[in-house]
Amino acid sequence: MGSGPGLSCAVTLNTSLTPEQRARFQDVAQINHLLDSARTIALVGLSSDRQKASFFVAGYLQDEGYRIVPVNPKADIILGEKAYPDVASIPFPVDIVDIFRPPQDVDEIVNQAIARKQKGIDSPAIWMQLRIINLPAAERALAAGLTVIVDKCVKMEHGRYRGGLHFAGMNTEIISARKRKR
Repeated sequence: MGSGPGLSCAVTLNTSLTPEQRARFQDVAQINHLLDSARTIALVGLSSDRQKASFFVAGYLQDEGYRIVPVNPKADIILGEKAYPDVASIPFPVDIVDIFRPPQDVDEIVNQAIARKQKGIDSPAIWMQLRIINLPAAERALAAGLTVIVDKCVKMEHGRYRGGLHFAGMNTEIISARKRKR
């Protein structure tokens, strides 16, 4: 095998999507646009348990300057932010609806995001976290004019394109001559 990432660390092996589905739902330009333009991220399924991935991701995004909106019907406040029972209950615009719920729960979340767009509240992007794949819901969201990312982690993508994962030895498949900011 020549230079470059070997099969054991190729980033594209981390998904069960076909190459066509990756092109449709994991577009690098769309991911970068969302990371640049988004300021408010609703995390559906954000847990108050510090050991859960959703809590870790939310804390990271908060530290990176994003406003986090917890969506959890069993919580009042998470990470210092008021929690809402569902996406429909959020009374202000959000840029991304980041989903940490099982694939069978995604349909209702997407329906609520589409309704927000139709009411003119906002036009949130749908972002399904790693291993959360509901392609019919993703297609419905696309048809309604929403941007959709499937089977990617916002934190990992932020670290890959905006953070310093490559400085820590992670293969981000990005080559850069930029010096690390301190």
